[in-house]
Amino acid sequence: MDLTIAEVAQRTGLTAHTLRYYERAGLLDPPERDWNGHRRYSERDVGMLGILTRLRATGMPIAGMRRYAELCRVGPETFDERRELLEQHRREVLQRIADLQSDLTLIEHKISVYGGAAAPVPDLASP
Repeated sequence: MDLTIAEVAQRTGLTAHTLRYYERAGLLDPPERDWNGHRRYSERDVGMLGILTRLRATGMPIAGMRRYAELCRVGPETFDERRELLEQHRREVLQRIADLQSDLTLIEHKISVYGGAAAPVPDLASP
């Protein structure tokens, strides 16, 4: 089933501008065009956009997303390289989660201090 850019935008939550950018950036294969030149996207395109959206949401740089998309285009023989790329990204995401957890701990402590429920701790007591 072919989808218009508006239909893909609605299904993915991406704007038409973002879809065209992903195409220009090499993240998505140029979609087929109909008789009047309008883009027609496939379900496979929508699936790839779903993956790319998640990778972007987790902080993967465009270059990493591009590399992942290039590997997908090559085929199954790149599974090992794709896995390695995703494992590296997972390590980075886990580190960001740990950093955020530490930040959240500080925020929760400060809330307790300002609410009178906890005594200030010298390391965490400044402003």
